[in-house]
Amino acid sequence: MTFYPTDKLALFVDGANFYSAAKALNLDIDYKKLLDEFKKRGILIRAYYYTAIVEDQEYSPIRPLVDWLDYNGFTVVTKPAKDYVDASGRRRWRGDMDIEIACEMLAMAEHADHLVLFSGDGDFRALVEAVQRKGARVTVVSTVKSQPPMASDDLRRQADAFVDLADLADIVGRPRRDPLPRYVTGDADHDVEEDA
Repeated sequence: MTFYPTDKLALFVDGANFYSAAKALNLDIDYKKLLDEFKKRGILIRAYYYTAIVEDQEYSPIRPLVDWLDYNGFTVVTKPAKDYVDASGRRRWRGDMDIEIACEMLAMAEHADHLVLFSGDGDFRALVEAVQRKGARVTVVSTVKSQPPMASDDLRRQADAFVDLADLADIVGRPRRDPLPRYVTGDADHDVEEDA
């Protein structure tokens, strides 16, 4: 991954997708370390974190993370998750932030030299190509070292560079200690998923 000290950097974290990649590697992300690492690699001008939030719950397990990020260097972009009933009759929530990520990446391509996308979602291939046409370089951070791989091959090929999250684990991660609440892991009635 080539970064130049004079690069203006912008980070884009697809919260749900990046969480799934970290979970597949049994890793918790330390977002302070993540910011610190990319501040060493260039001039960090903006760091975005995108997630959908279930608003009708008394307590949302993701809320403390969102609040911490908001006060510690990230621009947090949220929207309400929409509920639906799956084929098993269980209530689920869905929240896709692809359009919000795409709009902001295209806008930031005019101001940054290097954009870092923390997502393996293949739907972003065309976005990466459009950002590159504007003159910005794009690095994708996800993982192919999990079963199944979490990064789309098309997205990896389109990006200027691909960094496997497993290779950053010692720098920006810490091993998972306790299982996360059911809402966050997607193991029960209160998971949030992206649109397919």
